[in-house]
Amino acid sequence: MKRVYLASPFFNDKEIGYLEQVEMMLDEKGLKVFSPFRHSADAEMGSRQWSIETFMDDIKHIKWAEVVVGIYHGNYSDSGTAWELGYAYATDKPVILIHVGENSNLMVHEGAHANITLKELKDYDFDQLPSSFYSGAML
Repeated sequence: MKRVYLASPFFNDKEIGYLEQVEMMLDEKGLKVFSPFRHSADAEMGSRQWSIETFMDDIKHIKWAEVVVGIYHGNYSDSGTAWELGYAYATDKPVILIHVGENSNLMVHEGAHANITLKELKDYDFDQLPSSFYSGAML
C-alpha cells in the first residue's frame, strides 16, 4: 500500500469539495493517505504552539510519504500548498499535481512528476507513476 501525502488548501467550500473528491478517489485506489485537513494539532488554533505542531507534523508526513499528491487551484492559490510541493520536490518525492484551476505557475508545474486533471486521477497508475507535462495557461 503506497503512502501518499495530500497537499491542498482547505479554506473554503470549493477547496474542501475538491479535497474530499480526491481523498475518496485515493482511498478507492487502496492508497494510505495522510491529509492535513483530517489532522490538527492539539494546541489552540492560531497559537504559536499550534503553528509549530502543525508544521512539524506536516514535515514528518511528507518524509513518511512515498508520493505527494497536490490539488492545485492555479497561480497564487495557496502559499502553504506551494511550500509543501516545493519541499516534496527538494526531498526527491514524486509530486502528482492535480490541476483544478485555470492556469499555473511554472515553478509549481515544472516541479511536478505528473500534471493531471481530476478526471485523469481516476485512472492514474500509482504503481507505474507515469509522468506528464502541463500544457495549459502559465505564468
